[in-house]
Amino acid sequence: MNELPWIEIISALAVLAGGGGIAGLLVARRRRRAEDQEQAERTAEREAVAEPAVTAEPEATAAPVEAPDLMVEPGPLLEPIEKPAPTAGRLVRLRERLARSGSPLGARLLSVLSRDTLTEDDWDEIEEELLLADVGAGPTTELLDALRTKVRVLGVREPAAVRNLLRSELVALLQPELDRTLHTEPTAGEADAHLPAVILVVGVNGTGKTTTVGKLARVLVADGRSVVLGAADTFRAAAADQLTTWGNRVGVPTVRSDREGADPASVAFEAVARGRDEKIDVVLVDTAGRLQNKAGLMDELGKIVRVASKVAAPSEVLLVLDATTGQNGLSQARVFAEVAGVTGIVLTKLDGTAKGGIVVQVQRELGVPVKLVGLGEGPDDLAPFDVGDFVDGILG
Repeated sequence: MNELPWIEIISALAVLAGGGGIAGLLVARRRRRAEDQEQAERTAEREAVAEPAVTAEPEATAAPVEAPDLMVEPGPLLEPIEKPAPTAGRLVRLRERLARSGSPLGARLLSVLSRDTLTEDDWDEIEEELLLADVGAGPTTELLDALRTKVRVLGVREPAAVRNLLRSELVALLQPELDRTLHTEPTAGEADAHLPAVILVVGVNGTGKTTTVGKLARVLVADGRSVVLGAADTFRAAAADQLTTWGNRVGVPTVRSDREGADPASVAFEAVARGRDEKIDVVLVDTAGRLQNKAGLMDELGKIVRVASKVAAPSEVLLVLDATTGQNGLSQARVFAEVAGVTGIVLTKLDGTAKGGIVVQVQRELGVPVKLVGLGEGPDDLAPFDVGDFVDGILG
């Protein structure tokens, strides 16, 4: 008996069953497969549309000198551009926030110094308060010696006179003569070429470095400066995205690499070249915060400075330091200060802490002035540091 092909058997069964049975099941199964495939294709299309697009740099820039990488720009802005708060009002907020934080240092010192007689126990109490406030051993000894002398000679006891005396000594301790100017003026190069001010921002991870770069961009925009951001922290996946978001909020472009782990010096070069070509005032470069070893850090930061300087040399190297880290943070900061030629310090997380004396210790240990302080978590909570306002905030 000849065997019929399977398709004929199925067809015959379909005829006998009136179009039902096995053939009906096979047809239904094929239809479901086709519908599932069509549904999968529609889903893939929706997901592709939902992904944020990354557009290529619209204008050609100078090719990187070392290890060139493809530079990309963020996509079109989806939200209206924000107008940052003016910096003038931030100085007032610094004083108010320090006073509201209930910094007990000033209150306790004034309380002790106002006593009718000051015993050795009282002076020991003052010394303890200063050390607990992270003023540091050396500056504490200087302040105590000055206070002892003036209290004994002048016989100061009235609260107002005591406050004025303490204020003048604290101001002197904070070295008001230091240059705290943030150098953001563009200059003219050869053949009157426009050279932007270049600010490198360095520091260990976890100090709020990338956030500080974003906030500093807002400070500069509020002061009427044009800005370009350079995302040269290419080793932390979220750093470039985070910086791009900060820039988009105030209409500032970000130059970044299209791949993780790219050469940071190449990104810095592209950012500075764009600042030159588009006559931008300031280029802010965020760098990696890895602290593997001193030699590796020196090589990496040295290369960034060397390559960026082919267009314009950095006018500022700002070290971001967490005010709450104490001695551990200072020891790490010393390495950056030695390697990167730091010109100023940005002290973050200063508000709400009684350890305001860290400003004194940081300046003494690193030999450079505090130029900016972080006051809180808000986007405009970064202010230029002012010695008088800071001391008034501590004293309340």
